[in-house]
Amino acid sequence: MARRIGGEEVRLYVPRPLPPDPGLALGPEDIDRLERANRALGRLDALAQLLPDPDLFLYFYVRKEAVLSSQIEGTQSSLSDLLLFETDAAPGVPLDDVQEVSRYVAAMNHGIERLRGDFPLSLRLVREIHEKLLAKGRGAGKEPGQFRRSQNWIGGTRPGNAFYVPPPPELVVDCLGRLEKFIHDDPVKTPTLLKAALVHVQFETIHPFLDGNGRLGRLLITLILCNEGALRQPLLYLSLYFKQHRERYYELLQRVRTTGDWESWIRFFLEGVEQTAGQAVDLATKVRELFARDRARIAKLGRVAGSALRVHELLQAHPLISVPKATKLLTLTPPTVRASLAALSEVGIVKEVSGRRRDRVFGYRRYLDLIASDTNA
Repeated sequence: MARRIGGEEVRLYVPRPLPPDPGLALGPEDIDRLERANRALGRLDALAQLLPDPDLFLYFYVRKEAVLSSQIEGTQSSLSDLLLFETDAAPGVPLDDVQEVSRYVAAMNHGIERLRGDFPLSLRLVREIHEKLLAKGRGAGKEPGQFRRSQNWIGGTRPGNAFYVPPPPELVVDCLGRLEKFIHDDPVKTPTLLKAALVHVQFETIHPFLDGNGRLGRLLITLILCNEGALRQPLLYLSLYFKQHRERYYELLQRVRTTGDWESWIRFFLEGVEQTAGQAVDLATKVRELFARDRARIAKLGRVAGSALRVHELLQAHPLISVPKATKLLTLTPPTVRASLAALSEVGIVKEVSGRRRDRVFGYRRYLDLIASDTNA
């Protein structure tokens, strides 16, 4: 539709409701791609149940996704920055950026907890998650939890020279209402992965908030997979894949809007699911093997082995730790914690990372390298 904005004639895009009409033209190769993606998702879900502490893996995987998704929006925060921020040991980290990443973690956790409490995946929940996402920091003045009441645009300095202009504010709720119905299989039931792919594009196209649309749109993918039972734990995130193929990602979103080419987007999305699920399985396997190797090395340390094993177990949940924090959490004496960290440092398991003489911070380096892979901005 066309509208005059700021004295200029501007074309606004109002998406047709899902499912696509005409329907998706998926050939045998596309169906095979869908099957491969589903199998990869199933392997990831099964592995999560075999991990000795799936909640621990989930804890860090959620934070890795928060960092990656926020980096797409321009933050420079790293996973180590976030972990230092959460342990109150964060001098020198980019505070605005790390607060933004921290809010993403809070928003994600809120959405998952609500779904586990049988709350429907609905516009109300989307607004709740958005409110958590923008509760503090740079987005706090962008109407957290409220659908936009003014025109926004993507790229350019004004709607007249923008790369893309979403629907006008008075149509946002209607567009979202139709999207909510599609999520709940009205007018037709849609396979879970195809639904997640279609909903992501439609949400980004509507762009219903003044800020945070990209992060929330990516989070919606995982929420749909969990809500539909494809995953029991929220362990699949496509932010790294989208980041690595950023130009292609934006090109395909726009191609859907301009030519209705849903099929190319579906192929791209399914390839991302298969690749990302496989990477998550590999990461979980490497983490499990690292813990086992290091426990075997610690067991040979002699008298300090008992307390060092306890510190090692703590490092799995807190890979950046200080002596006071470890002392408090383990109810050990400071000399015992220091001796344990010294022993772990001697065998190359931990390393002092703060460079300070007081309030030093020790890092479980190989573990951090594994879980932080691909998150350097």
